[in-house]
Amino acid sequence: MNDVTKTAKSAGKPPRTASKEVRRQQLIEATIESIAKHGLAGTTMTTVTREAGLSLGLVNFHFSTKQNLLEETLRYLAEEHHQFWKKSYEKANLAPEAKLAAIVAAHFHPTICKRKKITVWYGFFGESKSRASYRKLVADIDAERLNLSVRLCRDIIAEGGYENVDPENVAMTLEGLYDGFWLNILIYPKEFTRFDAMRRIQEYLASLFPKHFERPPPTDCKG
Repeated sequence: MNDVTKTAKSAGKPPRTASKEVRRQQLIEATIESIAKHGLAGTTMTTVTREAGLSLGLVNFHFSTKQNLLEETLRYLAEEHHQFWKKSYEKANLAPEAKLAAIVAAHFHPTICKRKKITVWYGFFGESKSRASYRKLVADIDAERLNLSVRLCRDIIAEGGYENVDPENVAMTLEGLYDGFWLNILIYPKEFTRFDAMRRIQEYLASLFPKHFERPPPTDCKG
């Protein structure tokens, strides 16, 4: 967080002389708050400016239309997610299973796996009118992660001599588990947590690659 943003937050409102980048970030964060509270359809330029404590003229200056603001918000979330899992992947040690585990863990890190942000993700993809354009915004990032996971699974299979395991199927299943478990976290916050999600994925990977992944220890927790 830079000094300008810190000053804004400590004062309870953004500084008058904030840079263009800071203003845009304030408006994107306000849009996330608005969608989490009011849904995609209920989010307007007015609800965003109210959340941000800025004027309607300022939001129109930075984002000419509501659609443009929404798309930039989705782009921000997608890039944040992308940079987070990619950084985790690159910091992991060289073993392919460690890199795959790092990608999994990044999906459920508290920075990314927040109910507010998950609400926004599902708000976008539940919007049938603009679903195709929203999917297009994140398609390349999703494809990069999927292809990387396929490659890591292929390396694990070759190293472990696993038979009848298809790397593409494993990678696609992981993608489905990420989305499905995010939805569980959103709908059943008391019964299903990010720790439950990671545990189930670890169990799945251990069932396929027992030489590379350990099963998590037994737990008395339900869900």
